Amino acid sequence: MSLHRDDARGKRKGPVAIIPFDSHRADEPSLHRGFFHPARGTAYPMLAFSRARSYRTRQHRRAQRGAGPFVIGSQMPFSSLPRPVAEAIAERGYAAPTPVQAQVIAAEAHDRDLLVSAQTGSGKTVAYGLAIAETLLGGAETLPRPGEPLALIIAPTRELALQVQRELQWLYAKLGARVASCVGGMNIRVEQRALSYGCHIVVGTPGRLKDHLERGTLQTGSLRAVVLDEADEMLDLGFREDLEEILDTTPAERRTLLFSATMPKPIALLAKRYQRDALRIQTTGERESHADIDYRAMAVAPADIQHAVVNVLRFHEAKGAMVFCATRENVRRLSATLTERGFSAVTLSGELSQNERNHALQALRDRRARVCVATDVAARGIDLPGLELVIHAELPIDSETLQHRSGRTGRAGKKGTCVLITPYQRRRHAERLLRAANVNATWDKVPSPDDIYARDEERLLDSLTVGEVAEEDLAVARKLLETRSAEEIAAAFVRAQRQSLPAPEDLIDASPMPRGERDQGGREQATREQGPRPGFEDTVWFRMNVGRGANADPRWLLPLLCRRGHITKREVGAIRIFQSETRFEIPRAIAKKFIDALKRTEGEEDGVVIEPASDAPTPPPAQLRDRRGPPPRTQLKPRGPAGAGGPGGPGAGAGAAKRYGAKPFRGGGKGR
Repeated sequence: MSLHRDDARGKRKGPVAIIPFDSHRADEPSLHRGFFHPARGTAYPMLAFSRARSYRTRQHRRAQRGAGPFVIGSQMPFSSLPRPVAEAIAERGYAAPTPVQAQVIAAEAHDRDLLVSAQTGSGKTVAYGLAIAETLLGGAETLPRPGEPLALIIAPTRELALQVQRELQWLYAKLGARVASCVGGMNIRVEQRALSYGCHIVVGTPGRLKDHLERGTLQTGSLRAVVLDEADEMLDLGFREDLEEILDTTPAERRTLLFSATMPKPIALLAKRYQRDALRIQTTGERESHADIDYRAMAVAPADIQHAVVNVLRFHEAKGAMVFCATRENVRRLSATLTERGFSAVTLSGELSQNERNHALQALRDRRARVCVATDVAARGIDLPGLELVIHAELPIDSETLQHRSGRTGRAGKKGTCVLITPYQRRRHAERLLRAANVNATWDKVPSPDDIYARDEERLLDSLTVGEVAEEDLAVARKLLETRSAEEIAAAFVRAQRQSLPAPEDLIDASPMPRGERDQGGREQATREQGPRPGFEDTVWFRMNVGRGANADPRWLLPLLCRRGHITKREVGAIRIFQSETRFEIPRAIAKKFIDALKRTEGEEDGVVIEPASDAPTPPPAQLRDRRGPPPRTQLKPRGPAGAGGPGGPGAGAGAAKRYGAKPFRGGGKGR
């Protein structure tokens, strides 16, 4: 048995005989076998010898078996990487690097601090894994024994940190790297034990990493590289002090790589403080934001937002979809609605334990669930395969949040669709968000049930493919044809397909009102010749127990009706205010929903009772005058106070009637 030996410079000098030995004796219960190295005069036990074999020796063994060593040509896109990392990349199916990956492994980026701005889904995780590979090796062919960590990766959320850990594990598998995670919600004792055993890379969230630093279980003295992933989100979440405390404990000669989808001023200040001569890398231009995503916006009535989400999900029938809400309560409510409609949905919010969040993500990866309803922070940085649709059930607070939400789809060159469900009174706000994010969105109507059924028919016809048919299936088909006609069998098949899908919802038309005459308040009004306002041809009248005697005024009656009845001001028709009561009309199409909402909100302490009226009100003769001009001078009342501000005015005395639904002034301030 022989192996080639190398000199100090790595050149092969010739074979060296390896002599096996057996020290087993009859009086010894254990068996000691190994090899004797005559050039060194040393005996190696089998276990120690197997551990001591270098990577080059393993390649030599592979060549002796005829497999041949793995070769990366000089013209290959990953030829500049360490050979084990290049092997892992090739086995993973990477034909070429993404733009951000190509720039971080370029010659000018070697061994430099990097300030990278790239959109979500561009392969940033693999990019900084490639960038720090040479730094971790430090010129050697293999990593040293696990000990104090050599690299620290900081991510804003638990899911993103665990996702980064999985990516780095396969990327550095051939180097034998040990990657530990330190995230909130997990057993901290298990993390302490993993750190005490030694590791090469630590991935964690700022809060948990700070805990380990304070406990003394995380040693940062040997760090060669620090990576801040999604740095803008960590600053938005208030982790600036934690990040600064962590970075201050790291060696000054480390490499610092800062990755962020956006580059606001706080990120620039952080980079200026903790980076040295950083190379600025920007892979997308100002007008190239998420070019693989088709943006669509839809204006709906506020009461129909959930129905709009149902119809959008049904129309696209995506393999995976993510719906974003602003609060945990809205996540729970929308998830319950979708589950009730027949969608396989899971939730993702900050109130869930780490185990529950992992199960939800695994259900999406296994296709046991197709819809994920999530908050912004919980879904930050998540990469789910096959996610084709993103729905904003509630508008994001700013353009950066819009980009991060939408970036869950259209990742790694794949196409995706993003839909903004916009209450029609907030359409201008949605347009401002899109302009700030440099996004061109198409304004469409919410798919109607007819549109959804037509799309179902197209998908059904496209999915019918005749392949190899088993004899058992043909036998069943012949029996069916003996008892039923082909048309009846096809109709039963179509009905079974439709019954397995959630039913679409009917929505209120939220299109803008046609231009008509405007009243003094600026609201669109139909003329007398045009008849009733569009949508109010068939209405139901309701009454309220407040009138002019209680200072009833449309300026506070309309908000009260919208709050109590869960409707919008455009869904309220004519309002007639009498001395002791007020009557108003609601379209008959939403009357039942309005009554149900009144029952749920009847406990509010505003003192107003709202109930259906038996018939339409008849205006008194004094109100039938021609409203095209001012009232006669004899009917005009003085605008000045009848004492101190007039009845019910800001200066009314203690005996003035209470104004229902109005908030009292604080501090006795003067009215406007």
